Amino acid sequence: MHTDTERCLRAVQSKDARFDGWFYTAVLTTRIYCRPSCPVVPPKPENMRFYPSAAAAQQAGFRACKRCRPDASPGSPEWNERADLVARAMRLIVDGIVDREGVPGLAARLGYSTRQIERQLLAELGAGPLALARAQRAQTARLLVETTALPMADVAFAAGFASIRTFNETVREVFALSPTELRQRARPGPRAAVPGSLALRLPFRRPLNPDNLFGHLAATAVPGVEEWRDGAYRRTLSLPYGHGIVALSPRPDHIDCRLSLTDLRDLAGAIARCRRMLDLDADPEAVDGLLREDPLLTPLVDKAPGRRVPRTVDAEEFAVRAVLGQQVSTAAARTHAGRLVRAHGERVDDPGGGLSHLFPPATALAGLDPESLAMPRTRRATLTGVIAALGSGALQLGVGSDRDEARAQLTALPGIGPWTVECIAMRALGDPDAFTPTDLGLRRAAAGLGLPHTPAALTRHSAHWCPWRAYAVQYLWATDDHPINHLPTN
Repeated sequence: MHTDTERCLRAVQSKDARFDGWFYTAVLTTRIYCRPSCPVVPPKPENMRFYPSAAAAQQAGFRACKRCRPDASPGSPEWNERADLVARAMRLIVDGIVDREGVPGLAARLGYSTRQIERQLLAELGAGPLALARAQRAQTARLLVETTALPMADVAFAAGFASIRTFNETVREVFALSPTELRQRARPGPRAAVPGSLALRLPFRRPLNPDNLFGHLAATAVPGVEEWRDGAYRRTLSLPYGHGIVALSPRPDHIDCRLSLTDLRDLAGAIARCRRMLDLDADPEAVDGLLREDPLLTPLVDKAPGRRVPRTVDAEEFAVRAVLGQQVSTAAARTHAGRLVRAHGERVDDPGGGLSHLFPPATALAGLDPESLAMPRTRRATLTGVIAALGSGALQLGVGSDRDEARAQLTALPGIGPWTVECIAMRALGDPDAFTPTDLGLRRAAAGLGLPHTPAALTRHSAHWCPWRAYAVQYLWATDDHPINHLPTN
C-alpha cells in the first residue's frame, strides 16, 4: 500500500487507525516515523515519505515517534493472508527464527537461498531479514524496559541482542532515547519484579467480537493445558528456550496479556503466538466489507461485526487435537486430549491456577501405545500416523509452511479427510480462505439462511466469499447456540 501515495495521504490526514501497521509515515523535517493515526498535526504532503515496514523507515534514518509509538501498532494483515515467500518469511521472522537460527536457518526452513530471500524482502519491504529482526528486537527491548524492573544487561540479552553496546546503540537509534531515559518516560505504575512476569496490551484493528473467539478457545480447552479463569483464557506455552503461561482477557480497545516465562528470550515469540491464536492482525473492515456483499450474510455481519478465526499457538498440537476430535463431541475430544496430556505431557507449576501440563510434542508421543487410546482402531491408526509424520518431518506444519504443500501432505495420510485438512488449514496454518463444506454445523446454518447446503453447492456459492471463507465459517457457526459461540461468564 505504501506505493499508493494518494491513499496513504488520505489515511494520514484522516488519522485512520485501520491502516496502522499497513504502512509507516516518515517526516523529512523531523526525521521521525509514525503510524497513520498519529494524533499530531499531519505534516505537509511534500515532507512525507511512506514505508512498508518499521525496519525500512529505521534503515532510512528515521526514529520512532514518541507520541504514537508506531512499533506497537498491529502487524500487517498481509502476512497472515498471503502464502507466498515474503509472507512466509515474515511469519518466521516474527516468530524469532532469525534471532535463534540466523538468516541461513530462515532460508533452510523456506527452501530458498539466502540471496533470494534477501532480494525479495528488500524489493517488497525495503529491508532484509536482519534489519526486520533488529526492528523486532528493539520493540521487545522497549517492552522489557518499560514493563519490568530488570537490569538493562538482562533486558539486552533477553531481547536477543548479542552485546549491551549493540542494545544501547539500537535503542538510541530507534527511539532517540537511552534505555534509562526510556524507562523514566514510561507511564508510572508497578513493574514486574518477578523475572519472566509481564503485563502487556495487545493492540488490534476494530471492531473485534470476542464471543466466538474466546468462546471457542474456552469450550474446547484441554484440561491441564487450557482453562477459563477470572475472565481470562489461560494456557501453557511450549517455547524454544523454555515454557510459559499466558492469561488473555478481552478489553474494548486491546487484549490484556499477562505472561509468565521461564526464559525472557521467548518474549517476542510468545507474543507472536498469542497474536496469531487470537487473529489480532486481521483487517475486519476488508473481511466484513466483502462478506456483506452477500445479502444472506449481511444480517449476520451487521449483528456482530469483527469476528475472528480462533487459531492456535502450536500447529502440531492442533493437528493431533483435530484427529482426536474426529466424529466425536467437543466434550469427548477434550477428554481424549486430557488423557494424552496427563500421560505424556511435561508437568508445570501454576500457583493459584489450574494449569498442570504442557501439551506433549510429537517426539514425546512417538512411543504412544495405540491400545491405550479409548477410540476406534481406525482413528488410533490415523493418530499414530500423524504423530509419526510430524516426528519424521514428512508433515511440515510450522508458521512458515507452504499451505498447499501441507494440504497435500495431510491428504496423503490414511484417515485424514477433507474436513480435518481444512480445519488444520484454518486454525493451524492460518489460511483465511480455508473452508469446511462437509461440516454438519455449517451445512445446518446454511440451510437455515437459505444458502445451498450440500457440500458441492455450498462450495460453489462460497466462491463469492473468497479470500475470506474462514471468516464466513465463523459467522455461519455463530447461528448455533453452542458454547463455542458465547463468551464465558465465569
